[in-house]
Amino acid sequence: MSALDLLSGDARAFLEKAWASHVHLHHTAPQRLTGLLSIGDVDHLLTSTALRTPALRVAQDGSVIDPSRFTRQASMAGKPVTGLVDGRKVLDLFDQGASLVLQGLHRYWPPLTELVRDLELALGHPCQANAYLTPPGSQGFAVHSDSHDVFVFQTYGTKLWEVHADPLREVLMEPGVSMYLPTGTPHAARAQDTASLHVTVGINQATWRGELTRIVQELLAAPEFGERLPTGYPADPALLTDALADQLRRLSSTLADEPARQLAERIADRFLTSRTAELRGGLTDRLAVADLTDDTVLERRPGAACVLRPGPERLRVLLGDRSLDMPSRLTEPMRAVADAARLRPADLATWLDAQSRLVLARRLVLEGLLRVAA
Repeated sequence: MSALDLLSGDARAFLEKAWASHVHLHHTAPQRLTGLLSIGDVDHLLTSTALRTPALRVAQDGSVIDPSRFTRQASMAGKPVTGLVDGRKVLDLFDQGASLVLQGLHRYWPPLTELVRDLELALGHPCQANAYLTPPGSQGFAVHSDSHDVFVFQTYGTKLWEVHADPLREVLMEPGVSMYLPTGTPHAARAQDTASLHVTVGINQATWRGELTRIVQELLAAPEFGERLPTGYPADPALLTDALADQLRRLSSTLADEPARQLAERIADRFLTSRTAELRGGLTDRLAVADLTDDTVLERRPGAACVLRPGPERLRVLLGDRSLDMPSRLTEPMRAVADAARLRPADLATWLDAQSRLVLARRLVLEGLLRVAA
């Protein structure tokens, strides 16, 4: 089941209605969501790891608490380490009614890393994940709105949400329930009889404004747009008129000469080569790569992209954080790789001899697209 299926039900229908101005609720089997981040997982992160600010934020009565109240200093190899979360201080603040916010979990908690990466690939928009642990009967933040769309799902306890949509509605979140809130939806939430733990997946929208600005900036990097303005123009703006008209015509002509299809591919390619690499298990794979055989079972690394851009002589393979340049003769075997969740090098025998397919398989493991199946 994909990330969108998990959070919103019918992924296809959701994508067709994406970012509509309404609240969307979905119910699924509780264990499918609670397994992504349990109360025990949060306990582990707070008390048994070297968590540092700003990975943790603490709030009470609508205000964020100064990190000095829950962090400590230490040393490592004789060097000072600051901002370390002090588990005892954090637990004491929680007992006093403070809410705990684990920020950027997609960067260091594997189940949420995979969920967020799947969601990013499905949507084409950067995503992030935070978690909120609230004491019984407490409310961490007053009514507020977010500057991005969010998916919210409960993994422990219950929380009553006041959603200022049209009309105003109350939503009781419990394990198995996920909610989608469009950008700018005012809301507040209060834990009920037990502590509450929920995860918020934020969708940081890529916009036409951002992409068009980037396209124009790239075009303006041409030397002819670097010419200086004429002297004396502040006192006589008319000195700019003819030259400005020429520059505007030049920019308009340059834009018109750029085929929309090529610009669209550049936008997509930028997204598919600029994401953070996810290489969990990569060391183990590198140690095992020399022993790959024709029958070694390989699988796509979770959240990895594999988008092909075939050309007449070369094939470009977009992996998410980078691209690979390959001979065009590898187009068909790479299509087979892109279409398969699991495969053996032997499955590429239709196109490649034994040595060539092992060389390709090893390279794809080293590049982080494939991994040795458990």
